[in-house]
Amino acid sequence: MSFNGGFVQIAVKRIYDWARTEQWRYKLGFFAMGSSCSNHLGIPPPKGPNHVGCTDFMMDHTAQGSFFRLYYPCQETEKAEKPDWVPNMEYFYGLADFMKINRTWSEKIFEYLFGSYKIPAYMDAPFKSSEKCPVVIFSHGLGAFRTLYSAICVELASQGFIVASVEHRDESASATFYFNEKTEPGPTQESRPMSPSASDRDGLLREWMYYRALKHGESEFPLRNRQVKQRADECILALDKLTQMNSGVAVQNVLQTPFDYTTLENSMDLCRTAVMGHSFGGATVIESLCKEVKFKCGVALDAWMVPLDDEIFPRVKQPIFFINSEKFQWAGNISRMKKLDCTVIDRKMITIRGTVHQSFPDFTFLTGNWIGKLMKLKGEIDPELAIDLSNKATLAFLQRHLHLEKDFNQWDPLIDGHDENLIPGTNVILLQSSM
Repeated sequence: MSFNGGFVQIAVKRIYDWARTEQWRYKLGFFAMGSSCSNHLGIPPPKGPNHVGCTDFMMDHTAQGSFFRLYYPCQETEKAEKPDWVPNMEYFYGLADFMKINRTWSEKIFEYLFGSYKIPAYMDAPFKSSEKCPVVIFSHGLGAFRTLYSAICVELASQGFIVASVEHRDESASATFYFNEKTEPGPTQESRPMSPSASDRDGLLREWMYYRALKHGESEFPLRNRQVKQRADECILALDKLTQMNSGVAVQNVLQTPFDYTTLENSMDLCRTAVMGHSFGGATVIESLCKEVKFKCGVALDAWMVPLDDEIFPRVKQPIFFINSEKFQWAGNISRMKKLDCTVIDRKMITIRGTVHQSFPDFTFLTGNWIGKLMKLKGEIDPELAIDLSNKATLAFLQRHLHLEKDFNQWDPLIDGHDENLIPGTNVILLQSSM
C-alpha cells in the first residue's frame, strides 16, 4: 500500500478533523458503511478447494531476522479462530504516522472502522495438503505490513500454494517489530515487554520500528533504492527459511506460536517458486528476480518502478506479469516496465478497468462507497470483481511458468487482457520522449 501523491493523506486528515466533533461516532459508522446499511463489508473468503490456515514466523529476534505471515492449506477445524486483520494497535499508530495525523484520534478512527475485521483463515490450524505445494513470497507496499494483502494470499493458499507475506524491516512498513535482549539499548524510543510466557522468560523486549519519512530536502531515490535492495534480500531470506523447514532443519520461531512447523517438512515444491508484490512490492519483485534465480517468475501488482536501477533490467531473465490499475500509472513508470520487454522471455501486462492503486490491498473491501472513494481506496469497479480478475490472471500465469498440473489455464485469456473489464497492456499514452 503506497499513498502516492498525498491525496489520501489530505482526505484522511479531513475525516480526522471532522471526526473530532461530537457526532463523529454516529456519522462515521454511517459513512464507513456507505449510503446503505445493507452493504456487506469484509475481506472476501477464498474460492479454492482448500481450507486456509495462517501463522506468523520470526526467525532470529533481531531486525536482521526474517518475519512473515505464512498462509497454507490446512485441515478443517472447529477450534482454530480467525485472526484480527490488524494484529496490534501499534500498526494503527504506524498508519497514523505514515498519514501524518494525530495518533490518539486516528487510533479511535482506525479501531472503529477496521478493528473488528478478521482474516478469512484459521490461525495456527494444522497444515494439510495431498501434494507438494508451490511457493509464493509476497512483498507489501510502502506504508503497509504483512496482513494487509490477505485477500490475495488466502486465495493463493486455497488453491494449493504456500505463501509467505514478508513484513519488511527497511523502514518502509508503517510499523513492524523485532526483539532486543534486555541488556541491549534499543535504537527506537518505544519498547515494551511481551507477555511473560513469550518474552520475559527469554529475556527479550519487543521493539517497534515505524515508517521513516523523507527528511526535508532529502532525495527520494537513494533511500528507496537502498530499501528495495534490502526488501529483496528479505524476500530471499524468507525463501531460505522455508527451504530449511522443508528440509527438516530445526528452526526457532521467536514468537512461539502453537503451529507445528515440522509438519512442513517435505511439503513444498521449491522448484516451483515465485515472487509477488504490490507497488513498492512490485519493484521488490523485479529486484528479487535479479538477485535470485530460484524465483522462476514474478507478478508485479501496480508496480512503482522509481526505486530501481536501470542497470538491473537486462539482468532479469525470468517471466514477469504486470497487473496494473487504471488510475495510478503514468508514462514514465510504464516506460520503465517496457524496458523489461523481451522477445524470448514472457513479459505480460494488463490493466484492470475502473481500478485505483488501492484496489489490491484489503482496505478496498472494508470501506463503503463514500469514504472508500474519498480516500481513493475504491475505484468504479466492484472491488471483489477486480481482485478476482487479478487473482485468476495470476494463477494462470503461475501455472504457465511454474508448470503446474492444475486447471488455472482456463483463465489464460486474462493474461492477454481478453475480458470486458481488462485492457491489454496499458491505458497510458506513451510519448517517444518517455521511452
